[in-house]
Amino acid sequence: MSALESGLDSGLEPDAGPLDPAAFRARFPMLRRTTHLGSCSLGAPSTDVVESIGAMFGALAGTVSPWPEWEVATEDARSAFAAHVGAKPADIALVPHATQGAYQAVSTVDLVRRPRLVVSAEDFPTIAHVALAQRQSGAEVVFVPGGEVEEVVRGYAEAIDARTSMVFLPSATFLRGMRLPVARIAALAHAVGARVFVDAYQSVGVEPVDVAAWDVDYLVAGSQKYMLGVPGLAFLYVRPELAHERDPLLTGWFGRIDPDAFDPYTLDFADGARRLETGNHAVPAAYAAGAALRLLERAGPERVRRHVAALTERAAALLTEAGETLAGPSEPADRGAHLALCDPDPQALSAWLVSRDIRIAPRGAFARISFHYFNNEDDVDLVCAQIRAYREPGGR
Repeated sequence: MSALESGLDSGLEPDAGPLDPAAFRARFPMLRRTTHLGSCSLGAPSTDVVESIGAMFGALAGTVSPWPEWEVATEDARSAFAAHVGAKPADIALVPHATQGAYQAVSTVDLVRRPRLVVSAEDFPTIAHVALAQRQSGAEVVFVPGGEVEEVVRGYAEAIDARTSMVFLPSATFLRGMRLPVARIAALAHAVGARVFVDAYQSVGVEPVDVAAWDVDYLVAGSQKYMLGVPGLAFLYVRPELAHERDPLLTGWFGRIDPDAFDPYTLDFADGARRLETGNHAVPAAYAAGAALRLLERAGPERVRRHVAALTERAAALLTEAGETLAGPSEPADRGAHLALCDPDPQALSAWLVSRDIRIAPRGAFARISFHYFNNEDDVDLVCAQIRAYREPGGR
């Protein structure tokens, strides 16, 4: 029996129907006292996630070994993520974060034969750091500059050539909240035989993600942001028919054909995505991710996207009318789930809002204001009103 079937992890009935935004919001008790607008950094905790971690500790405190139950919960999380992005469980590797996912992918390509790695300057820096570290293996790293969507697409077109082995791109940028046309850029890469690695941390949970429709080779997403889990776990999709030129250099017992063989002399590699796994998974994060993903499925990715887009546009209009400057894309359809508000001291603005029980996510020169399915128009109006108050003389 799976963790979901046992009813211990989420409290969700298997045949329960869809959740509207109000019913979804009711599963997040912290929202009774806090306006959470920082999911682009860390999601809010739901009762489902809290109960799931309680179930994990319940298994730990039992009279028998918790490992069999923990393994079931981990596989449930793998299956839930696979279903969420249109893949099969065998196509998903469990890794601790995007950094390891990116390294595992790039470690399997022949950088002598095709040395070029193409990276977005607007992706989270860890992706670029992984690429730059490959220069000691002969890699040539080319950065695609930021700009409006069409400018970015042209940048990828100019950077990708027959020497390119891998193209890295975010589905939505972590700073400016810009959605990229993943399928279009993937087509540019595949036309010259390059592989495509997508960082979907800022997309999974707030918009439909379909690895087949996007036609990507790798996709990574972590559990702690819009996926509404906790830190410690990321899911790495690997195209099932992908032929790796090399075995990964970073490996461990979970990457073996039979981990339970405990054979120190044999280095074989499992089929599919699991060959890129290393050691034990973060069990609490797996419990939380499984519960959160099932909750998100009840909300429905299409409904979530429409709801979030409406809130984002309302906030953009109110902030612009108040004279604020937004750094994101100009076209509403190109906006992700957060706005990047320009501010001379985003940390100070964030601290002032926190004192009023409003949580945003400052990064660099921007105060990021993000929205999820549990947010509503009152949240938008409140944060915009408080930012106006902050700007007033003596408001601080």
